[in-house]
Amino acid sequence: MCDTKTRVDGKTVIITGGSSGIGFEAAKSLAYSGAKVIIASRNETKLIRARDRIQQVTKNPNVTYKQLDLASFKSVRSFADEIQAEERLDVLINNAGAIGLSDRLTEDGLNLTMQVNYFGAFLLTYLLLPLLKSSAPSRIINSSASSMYIGHLDYEHWNDVGRYNSVEVLANSKLAVALFSAELDNILKDTGITSNTFDPFVVRDTNILDNLTDLGRNLTKLFVDMVGQPKEDVGEEILYLAASPEMHNVSGVHYKFCRKWINHWLVSDREVTSELWLETKKLLNITSKAEWESN
Repeated sequence: MCDTKTRVDGKTVIITGGSSGIGFEAAKSLAYSGAKVIIASRNETKLIRARDRIQQVTKNPNVTYKQLDLASFKSVRSFADEIQAEERLDVLINNAGAIGLSDRLTEDGLNLTMQVNYFGAFLLTYLLLPLLKSSAPSRIINSSASSMYIGHLDYEHWNDVGRYNSVEVLANSKLAVALFSAELDNILKDTGITSNTFDPFVVRDTNILDNLTDLGRNLTKLFVDMVGQPKEDVGEEILYLAASPEMHNVSGVHYKFCRKWINHWLVSDREVTSELWLETKKLLNITSKAEWESN
């Protein structure tokens, strides 16, 4: 679907969920292209295995890992603190996400799926924006999904347990990602930072279905195996969004199959995207504007 021969030597890229699935494939493609790649996820054993494999096949020694648990703001803040030691950050790829998680609250008192898919990515991006700004031109790439079209955000109840089924809470989290990405585009105009989303559609041979029940997993896997994309293709799409010169100054756009795609209709409503931004900051106890935000 995508083809870019652009080299990204000297660039630093973070990709969450980089130890497996499409995140691993994207990390591998970026390493082939010369980037310094930092893969992030919860499981250190998987991270070490992924790092070693990417280094081996790409011959790029500049592949490292850091542990990151998006279900813990303590972990997100610790990760961001470690990244501040980097000289630059050219691309942040918020790829990690999950479906079928247990319907419970995290240690931070938020719905687990909402935090893993949205709140954690929001906080991570917010904390890393100064480094992205100082490294500009830089790019933020957020993973979305078609479920966003049926999402609904009720700020009084978006973290309720027992209110939403697994599809509904996934849809809500992905709608939040779409609106968040649009507001980033609004806020970051003229900073040299771009913000775009991509929908990987359904992808074969990943562990995204592991949290589903046996019946749900088997039925969904049958569908995915029939119509899903190879994960390598989606990895190439992420590489295109992260590295292609054609993406320079392209922002506020949603991609699918490596083409501009129909975004959620609410992304163009500045009142809606601004409200989400403020409600999220309030929930995350971000009480004052950061210096970059004030400017």
